Amino acid sequence: MPSRPRAAEGRGDATREPFAVLRRSVSPLELFFDLVFVFAVGQLAEHLHEELSWRGAGESVVMLVAVLSCWALTSFDATFLDVELPRTRWLVLTVMGLGLYANAQIPHAFAGRPWAFALPLAAVLFLTAVTAALTAPTDVLRGHYRRVTAWAVFSVPLWLVGAAAGSGPRLAWWAAAAAVDMTGVWLAHPLPGNVLVSRDLVFDAEHMVERIRLFIIVQLGETVLTLGTAVSAAPVDVPTVVTGLGVFVALVCLCASYFRGGEEILARHVATTADRLLPVRRAVSGQYPTLAGLVALAVGAELAVAHPTGPGSTTLSLLLFGGPVLYVITQAWWYYTSTGRAWGARLLACLACAVAGLAARWLPPLASVLLLDAVLLALVLVLKQVHRRVLDEDPAGGRRR
Repeated sequence: MPSRPRAAEGRGDATREPFAVLRRSVSPLELFFDLVFVFAVGQLAEHLHEELSWRGAGESVVMLVAVLSCWALTSFDATFLDVELPRTRWLVLTVMGLGLYANAQIPHAFAGRPWAFALPLAAVLFLTAVTAALTAPTDVLRGHYRRVTAWAVFSVPLWLVGAAAGSGPRLAWWAAAAAVDMTGVWLAHPLPGNVLVSRDLVFDAEHMVERIRLFIIVQLGETVLTLGTAVSAAPVDVPTVVTGLGVFVALVCLCASYFRGGEEILARHVATTADRLLPVRRAVSGQYPTLAGLVALAVGAELAVAHPTGPGSTTLSLLLFGGPVLYVITQAWWYYTSTGRAWGARLLACLACAVAGLAARWLPPLASVLLLDAVLLALVLVLKQVHRRVLDEDPAGGRRR
């Protein structure tokens, strides 16, 4: 249910948005929408597992960026345009249908079905931008979404040309398109002399914080499903069971690294900062490496569970340890740039994972998983104290160095 409206601050200032913002919880439709897009985790893991090479990794990254850009743009639309309005609900439902079809084509996008992936994606990019540019409630927002539309005009032809190109050059075209889309999300779609000033917006930041929280949960949940599928396909013996449980412990630790106090630090900071949109934008931008890390870990888990006592390899080390590094270092970046706190322990854990990954090259997968667990368990224990200290010392959520 929407909570009490908060009037815009600084009504005497002509640069401020002259409307109140509603505090509301995440709607069932938004959570449903997130589930459709997190479906891509398993699809991306399947593609990378089947194309386990540097090119396959590049293809997976390109499609991951496409999926997350659609999620980010639509999530902001649902917040700015109010998902409780009928026209916004229809927009979200339409994007869900297009996104579901595009995500289903991920394993085939670089093979025989490029158009089945690119056309729904192009439709989402235009639909979200144009709809918001026409229906946003304020001049500042309508101007912002006109800039978003301009960026889509630049990126969509690259997606379509890539679909028309052969499988060889397709990666280059789609990589360029993905770079445009991701850069637009990261920088809030600026144009020369025309940029978004976040302080001008009254923004339901708490709502987006909850969206991000739930999106991380469902990302982790989809990774667990991928692990479960790998365990189901493997023989039931001690090494397999221990390896599967070890990967599950690693996922629990990654979850706890954020949800054992970290989310409260995020919420406090967003609630007290002058520019309420900026830390949320950073958190949304961080979903790109976060999801990439979980996809890498999911594929590493599949390889480890399939051959727990086999020889180690550079590929397995990169997946098993590189995935958590991407996940944790993204958290470290957000804490450093936003609050200036609770980032050092995360950075040290990433360094420990890098060293352990080098050693894991000569270890069987089972031993590598247990080594990863040791690093992540230590991280969780340290972060429990760090988060508690930050919350006790800085109850207002201010930024400190």
